[in-house]
Amino acid sequence: MQTKFITKVFPEGQGRLASQLMSSVDCVILPLCQTSHVGKQTLPSAIAHLDQLLDGAISLAIKNKEFAGKICETLLIHQNSTWKSKGIQAQRILMVGLGEHAQLSEKTSENKLLTEYAKAARAALRVIITNQSQSVLWLLDQEIGTKKENIYSQCIRQTISLAEEACYRFGARFTQFKTKPVENPVNLKSITFATTTKLEKSLKEIVRIGVAVAQGIGLTKDLGNLPPNICNPTYLAKTAQRVGKEQALKVQVLERKDMEQLGMGAFLSVTQGSESPPKFIIMHHQGGTTKEAPIVIVGKGITFDTGGISLKPGEGMDEMKYDMCGAASVLGVMQAVAQMGLKKNVIGVIPTCENMPSGKATRPGDIVVTMSGQTVEILNTDAEGRLILCDALTYVERFKPKAVIDIATLTGACIIALGHVHSGLFSKNDQLIDDLLEAGKISLDTVWHMPLDDAYQEQLKSNFADMANIGGRPAGSVTAACYLSRFTHAYPWAHLDIAGTAWKSGAAKGATGRPVSLLTEYLLKAK
Repeated sequence: MQTKFITKVFPEGQGRLASQLMSSVDCVILPLCQTSHVGKQTLPSAIAHLDQLLDGAISLAIKNKEFAGKICETLLIHQNSTWKSKGIQAQRILMVGLGEHAQLSEKTSENKLLTEYAKAARAALRVIITNQSQSVLWLLDQEIGTKKENIYSQCIRQTISLAEEACYRFGARFTQFKTKPVENPVNLKSITFATTTKLEKSLKEIVRIGVAVAQGIGLTKDLGNLPPNICNPTYLAKTAQRVGKEQALKVQVLERKDMEQLGMGAFLSVTQGSESPPKFIIMHHQGGTTKEAPIVIVGKGITFDTGGISLKPGEGMDEMKYDMCGAASVLGVMQAVAQMGLKKNVIGVIPTCENMPSGKATRPGDIVVTMSGQTVEILNTDAEGRLILCDALTYVERFKPKAVIDIATLTGACIIALGHVHSGLFSKNDQLIDDLLEAGKISLDTVWHMPLDDAYQEQLKSNFADMANIGGRPAGSVTAACYLSRFTHAYPWAHLDIAGTAWKSGAAKGATGRPVSLLTEYLLKAK
């Protein structure tokens, strides 16, 4: 991220806003809640004082129905010749509506508060980026923070992540892919959060964590957006090693011969048709005690998925470069937890390869032996993600984990079920389910609990092997999770199907960075 996030102490009391307006910044962002009083031009005392300094600009906009404090409404006021004589140094003041006061009451859920705040923050960021503001004093969080202090830190962290989202430009980060400079580059250099002497230390820590998460999201997006001729399994392995060196993570990369010795027959069956060698990446963050059981996250890393012999249709196949977004999210999370110095043990595992058709490729009807010893009849080579994950899920038993979460762009069926709003959550462990649902609500990186009933296992029956790798079209995302569950009896386990949330298509095409926010929030709160 090129934007710096700064904390600055301002005096408490009636003169606080006046001292904030004396900041030499391009824009000060101020919140205003919509209430019945706003319609009568009865403004909060601090805003009323500001209105006087601005010669009634705010009340005039309200009177003319140009601004009423509705959610996402904005009013940009530019500096005039009288500002400096009144002590106002800011070049612009941006009023942002937060909506009805009722939405900020103690009865309002945290998820509702954060959702409304995120809408307002996005609106503010759109304006300051359009106006090419380089330095911003951000006061938007303070209205919500005073109403519900326990989510104040989430507002700050949301601001940082939303700024990363608004400022992200792949072409500006990887200039070698375009011959012309990116149009309308973002020049937002700094966002300053106002604080008090009492809260300065805690705010600095909140910002530090927020920046670590946002940079993890940025790494995940970069890896997802890179072309597959660049971002192949070897590239992911080298990225893991670089991150490990920068963040003091222990990184191990297993090669094909290591996988053969381990008996990873399912994983190796997927990579048979590719010239690019497979990699099996293990990243250790040792933030807890040596006796503490680790939390393991496993990410599907198919750097390009043609479907293999069960070839996909040509239309939209370019988006199959995103089939490694599970792996990318693991790399993003591992960078973030190391950067924030998380006091827990976390292990990231990435099985990665390509799924290509060739004379050596696995055929429908082939039977392979997994690392667990169970056999699988491959009925469709395009159901390859579960084949590399099942061996990874067997491998992680050696860590005696506290919990294992796998992340995969696993099934198109999950998109049919949930669209592009929620990631699919599959688990039978009540604690994991509750923790991930809560983390999703707080981070606004939401999941939806899907069924995993044993009755669905019947669809995976094979006449020739212990199981088939597909269960037919009905409940396709569920039977994929059921398949994975057969390799997870040794530990608490959850599966996240991110096929609908890991990237966007169309004009907004690009990786989203999900579910890095969800997973980091889960890890921060995990006991």
